[in-house]
Amino acid sequence: MHVAQEPNTKGAREHLTLMRRDLKSGSGLIASEPPEVADAFLASLSDQTLAALPYIFEFWAMSHQLPPEGAWKTWVILGGRGAGKTRAGAEWVRSVVEGGRPEAPGRARRVALVAETYDQALAVMVKGESGILACSPPDRRPRWVSGERMLIWPNGAEARVYSANDPEALRGPQFDAAWVDELAKWRNGGATWDMLQFALRLGEHPQQVVTTTPRNVAVLKELIGRESTVQTHAPTEANSAYLAPSFLEEVRARYGNTRLGRQELDGLLLEEAEDALWRRADIDAGRVTEVPGRARVIVAVDPPVTGHDGSDACGIVVVGVMQDGSPSHWKAVVIEDCSVRAASPKQWAEAAAAAYHRHRADKMVAEVNQGGDLVETIMRQVDPLINYRAVRASRGKAARAEPVAALYEQGRVAHCGTFAELEDEMCRMSQTGFEGIGSPDRVDALVWALTEGMLVPAAGHQNPNIRSL
Repeated sequence: MHVAQEPNTKGAREHLTLMRRDLKSGSGLIASEPPEVADAFLASLSDQTLAALPYIFEFWAMSHQLPPEGAWKTWVILGGRGAGKTRAGAEWVRSVVEGGRPEAPGRARRVALVAETYDQALAVMVKGESGILACSPPDRRPRWVSGERMLIWPNGAEARVYSANDPEALRGPQFDAAWVDELAKWRNGGATWDMLQFALRLGEHPQQVVTTTPRNVAVLKELIGRESTVQTHAPTEANSAYLAPSFLEEVRARYGNTRLGRQELDGLLLEEAEDALWRRADIDAGRVTEVPGRARVIVAVDPPVTGHDGSDACGIVVVGVMQDGSPSHWKAVVIEDCSVRAASPKQWAEAAAAAYHRHRADKMVAEVNQGGDLVETIMRQVDPLINYRAVRASRGKAARAEPVAALYEQGRVAHCGTFAELEDEMCRMSQTGFEGIGSPDRVDALVWALTEGMLVPAAGHQNPNIRSL
């Protein structure tokens, strides 16, 4: 049927909300009814209602995508990959911004859109397939003003994009609504979240929605524990109608019985492995906001065996060591996890060299069990002046990691910020090995950096004949 009218969602939304309530049948709605029932339903709709139907999210949404009732402050949507979290966030923004008519005001006029980076906010929240622009009907679609990083709706409402890597940008603006995406991934999660809370101060009852795949990080656990927070949850399969069957089959076959699968597919917030070498509580207890200027900086590199798109990541971790007193009393700060998945050895070498110079490092150490002299050759080609030392593993990963984990238990290592991927690997490293998928490249680099900066000097101090481990 050709429909000439622009969709008018006000009356259509009220009409369809009532019909949705009446059409519930067992576990489904109209889509699960026989064809003759669906045909009769569609034939009963006016042309305007038909035109509006694709944009009435309340009619199509799954239960975990609809806001819970009550006067909540924060709605957290936890879900597996592809569970429909982004669509739920975008549609919630629409629901608070849009009025009954295109130029009528909604409940919110100033919205913050916060992602890990500006690029991710634009690519996912604004312009993504389930983002705000794709979900909006033609008569209510906002325009994107790239120079201002801002969406402007026909009714004058605005939504500005912010990055978790720039928390200070939230100091000054004020909002009556916010959509936060992938909070559990943010490096500066605590600082950025705090700045957003101070800015969420307009209107009678400002609210925020958080869409994230869960990770066992402090900012998310603290948020979920608040009385003003409500939560919905769904696994990846909840949105199976919009996912390729081969995708579900493949990821379930590969990750279905793993901790990674329970987190990334089932959308569950997991604790550490039972015999994990690192505990979240120990990591959280030692966080700092800045690195002392007197620190001796070490960059550690754990190169992949091969160099192509399918290779493991190249672990690159930067650590600062405060050399006060005897080496057995030194403390350290993890400054940055700048690990990369490089398509060639030259790319990871350039990333490692950039980290070395960015932090004015004193030394670089690189594991050479796999690459041998080639690792140093590649690094020297990129930068021949780096103070470089090769290290070679003579024990297994867990055995090498144990004394480094003990430094954390002693309160001698802190993290400057949050390193979600590195910390995930750390808490999957058990006494019997790594319980995640692939190789713990980030942990390997961390272990080498702290071994070089803390354990080797301490061993040498106790026994002058010991120079390396």
